[in-house]
Amino acid sequence: MSGIRVLLVDDHPVVRTGLRAVLGTSGSVDVVGVAATGEEAVTLARLRHPQVVLCDLRLGEGMDGIRTTAALRKADPSLVVVILTTFDRDAEVLAAIEAGASGYLLKDASPEQIVAGVRRAAAGGTVLSPALSARVNAAKRAPRVNLTERELDVLRALDTGASNREIAKRLFVSEATVKTHLVHVYDKLGVDSRTRASAVAREVGLL
Repeated sequence: MSGIRVLLVDDHPVVRTGLRAVLGTSGSVDVVGVAATGEEAVTLARLRHPQVVLCDLRLGEGMDGIRTTAALRKADPSLVVVILTTFDRDAEVLAAIEAGASGYLLKDASPEQIVAGVRRAAAGGTVLSPALSARVNAAKRAPRVNLTERELDVLRALDTGASNREIAKRLFVSEATVKTHLVHVYDKLGVDSRTRASAVAREVGLL
């Protein structure tokens, strides 16, 4: 009896080799291909017809794991994608699920947990730890905060401890412009200080 057909997507050769060894020795999984980029993953999925794709979130240049998930699912809605990454920020987890991923595993999971996750995903289940599941549900209920690119630039600079003058120099704008952006950022985040802006931005996955 053949195993679950799996495609691995990761930009690190050592990780790909390790995952292939872990899955290949499980007795229930057949690794039908490995890809280093999202673009390669989409091509291989069309050629190798995997049942499950284990995909990293960060894939270097080109498509990231979220965009790769969306592209794979668009090409074949029956394909199951599980994100396997070191990053567990709420915004990224939620974005992956919204893109069509059936689960989200962290790379510090044991080989047994990864294999079990592949089996569960192939059987139609959702692969999320109880803690991640609770956070995803909370994030779905939380109001979305939409900042402009320039507001995000100001927020990121603020988070480094930069003063308004330093932010203005860094972004090549006036201090008055920085202050205006900060007013909008504070308003959207519902805060009244730089410290709270950074804290809340982290809570909602903006930093």
